Amino acid sequence: MENYIIEMNNIRKEFPGVVANDDVTLKLKKGEIHALLGENGAGKSTLMSILFGLYIPDKGEIRKNGEVVNIKNPNDANDLGIGMVHQHFKLVEVFTVLENIILGAEPTNLGFLTTKETRQKVIELSEKFNLKVDIDAKIEDISVGMQQRVEILKMLYRENEILIFDEPTAVLTPQEIDELMKIMRVLIKEGKSILFISHKLNEIMAVSDTVTVLRKGKGIGTVNVKNTNVNQLSEMMVGRKIKGVEKGKSKVSDEIILEVKNLVIPSKLHKNNAVNNVSFDVKAGEILCIAGIEGNGQSELVYGLTGLEKITSGQVNLLGNDITHKSIRERNLTGMSHIPEDRHKFGLVLDFKLKYNLTLKKYFQEGFQNHGFINEEMIKNHANRLIKTYDIRSGRGANTIARSMSGGNQQKAIIAREIDCDSMLLVAVQPTRGLDVGAIENIHKTLVEERNKNKAVLLISLELEEVLDISDRILVMYNGRIVAELDPDKTTYQEIGLYMVGAKIQDKYKVVEAENNV
Repeated sequence: MENYIIEMNNIRKEFPGVVANDDVTLKLKKGEIHALLGENGAGKSTLMSILFGLYIPDKGEIRKNGEVVNIKNPNDANDLGIGMVHQHFKLVEVFTVLENIILGAEPTNLGFLTTKETRQKVIELSEKFNLKVDIDAKIEDISVGMQQRVEILKMLYRENEILIFDEPTAVLTPQEIDELMKIMRVLIKEGKSILFISHKLNEIMAVSDTVTVLRKGKGIGTVNVKNTNVNQLSEMMVGRKIKGVEKGKSKVSDEIILEVKNLVIPSKLHKNNAVNNVSFDVKAGEILCIAGIEGNGQSELVYGLTGLEKITSGQVNLLGNDITHKSIRERNLTGMSHIPEDRHKFGLVLDFKLKYNLTLKKYFQEGFQNHGFINEEMIKNHANRLIKTYDIRSGRGANTIARSMSGGNQQKAIIAREIDCDSMLLVAVQPTRGLDVGAIENIHKTLVEERNKNKAVLLISLELEEVLDISDRILVMYNGRIVAELDPDKTTYQEIGLYMVGAKIQDKYKVVEAENNV
C-alpha cells in the first residue's frame, strides 16, 4: 500500500457560474515533490486553497496519513503542518519583513512581544536557504521578487511538513529559480513533502517526481516525470500541440517611437539612484527587451516612463512629444500602453467588475459616456468582445469581480485592455507572468503582431528564454545602468548572464560610466 501523507479524494468546488474543481483526486506521497499542472483557470489554485483551508469543498474528503481531517481555515491547516506560499502574496504592505513572517505566530513573554530570538531564527533561515532579504524593510518598499522570498520564509519559519508552492517562480530570475530548486530538494531531504504549482514545464521536469494535470476543473491524469516529456505534458494541459512563435524578421523603420535621454530616477530603498543616466530609443517595428536581474533599476525605469514615479533629470520623448512631466492619462493619449509587473497594484481595480476594468482607459471617451453618464450597454459590448477575443475565463463573464478571477485570467484582461488601446508604444513588463504555455504562445504572437503593425514594443522580462525568443534587440541593465546591447540571434544565455551580474560591460558603456564618475 502506498504511503500517502495527503489524499484529496473526489473534490468538488463550485462558484457562481463555474465549477472550479470537478471530482478531482490528488495524492501526495511522503518525501516527494508533486507538481500540479494546468491552464489558467483550470482549478489548481482552488484545489490548493481547499487544502490550506481558504475554501471548504462542496464534496469530497481530505486525508492526512490515512485519517480523514476537517480543514475549515488556515489555522487548521497550520496545525496539521500544512503551509502555503501564495501566488498573490498575503503580506501586509505597511509591516516590515520580520513582522510579516511572524504574523499569526508571534513569540510572546507574559503577553509582550519578544522578537530577539525570532529575529535570529529568521536570519539563520534566510542564510541557510539563500533567501536573503532586509528583515527590517517594509513590504511596500521591496521588489516583487523579494516579497516572494518573504512568503517562503513565512512557511519555513512555521516548520510546516507539507509545503504548497503556488507559482513560486513566477517573479524570480533564472538564478533565483535555480536556487529555489535547490532549496526544494534540501527540504525534501529534511523530510518535507511538496506540492508545486507551475506553468513552467522545464521546471516541473527538473524538480518534480510526479505530475497531476488539470484541465477545465477536471483531473486529466497523474504521471511519473521519468515516463513523460515536455511535449506530452503541454498537450495534456491544453488539449493540443504547442507550436511556439515564429518571430520572423523585423522591419525596423527609422522612426523613433520612444526616446530616452540621460534618465535619472531615485531609489526608495537607498541613497543611490535606481536609474542612473540611462539613454536608449525604441523604433517602430521592433521589440526591444531590457533584461536584467530583478532590483537593478528596471522597475523604476518603467515607473518613470509611464508616470508612476517622478523623474529627477533627463527627458522622455514619445512620438516626438516631451512627456517627461506629463500625467499618466496624457501619456496614454499620446500613444503609450502599459502592462505592469504587479497586476494587483497597478493593473486592476480588484473590486470592480471585469467590464469596468476592461474600459478603464476608455470610459471617459465619447460613446462610453454621454454628458458624464456611463453607457452601460457600450461598456458591456466592449467587454464581451475582448473576453471572446482574448479567451478571458470568468464565472459570470463581464460581471465577474476581478478579484475572484484566476491570476492568469486577470493578466489576460490587462493585456486585452492595453492592446485594444492601439497605442504606438506598448510597455510590457513580465507580460507572461503566471501564464500557461498556451497563453504564453498567444501573448508572444500578439507582441510580434504589434511589432509587425510598425509599432514599438518595450519588453521588460526576467525570462531569458522569452528574451531570446521574441526580442529584436536586447539591452542589459545592471546596477541602474545599461551595460550591454546585444543581438538575440548572436548571443547566448551565458553571455547575457555575465552582463546581468556585472561581470562584463561593453566598451561603449564603460565610457558612459567613466563620464558619470568624473
